Amino acid sequence: MTPLILAVDTTGEHGSVALLRGGGVIEEAGLHSPSGFSTILYGELERLLARHGVKAADVDCFAAASGPGSFTGVRVGLACVKGLAEATGRRAVAVSNLEALARCGTARLRGAVIDARRGEVYGAVYDGEGRVVSPEVVAPLAAWLESLPEGVEEFVSAMELPGRRVTPAPRALAGVIAWIAAGRLARGEALDPAALDANYVRRSDAELFWKE
Repeated sequence: MTPLILAVDTTGEHGSVALLRGGGVIEEAGLHSPSGFSTILYGELERLLARHGVKAADVDCFAAASGPGSFTGVRVGLACVKGLAEATGRRAVAVSNLEALARCGTARLRGAVIDARRGEVYGAVYDGEGRVVSPEVVAPLAAWLESLPEGVEEFVSAMELPGRRVTPAPRALAGVIAWIAAGRLARGEALDPAALDANYVRRSDAELFWKE
C-alpha cells in the first residue's frame, strides 16, 4: 500500500497539519495560534486523523518543519513528531522551512526568504530538484542578495522584495513538507525519530544575550 504521511508545521504564528498518500495531499488544515501550538496540536491531529478514518498507528512516516522560525514552535513540532514516531515504531523526517518554500517556486534556481527580524532574513537558494545551491544563512537582506550566485530568477517569500520576482509564500506548508518527506521515505532517507534535529540557523535570543 502507498505510504501514509502525517506532517506538521508549528514554526510560526500560522501553522498547519496535513495527510498525504501517494504524492497527493488528502487534507491540509491551517492553524492559527498566536500563543503557541503546544496546547492545541495533538487535538488538531486527532481530529484530522478521525476525519479520514485512520489512526496514528496507520501512519508510515511522520514529518515536521524543523525551522528556521519560532524556537519554541520548532521544538513543539519536532517533539510531537518524535513522540508519535517512537510510539508507533515509524520513521520520521525533519524538513527545513526554506527548502519547503523553495519547492513552491518554478524557476530553475529559486531563493527562499523568511523574515528573521532584527533587520535580517533567513535565506537560501535551491534548484528545481530541492538541492542546496546557496546554503541557509541569516543575514541582512541587502547583503544576502548581493552574495547570491547568478541565475536566481525567483524568490518565494511572504516579504516584499522590490525589483525581484516574488512568488508569495503559502501560509500552510505542511502539505509540501509531507510531499518532501514521502520522497525521502521512498529513497530510504527517513530517520530514526531520535535523530531529528532543529534547524534554527540563528542562535536563540537567550544565547545571544548571554554572549553579550
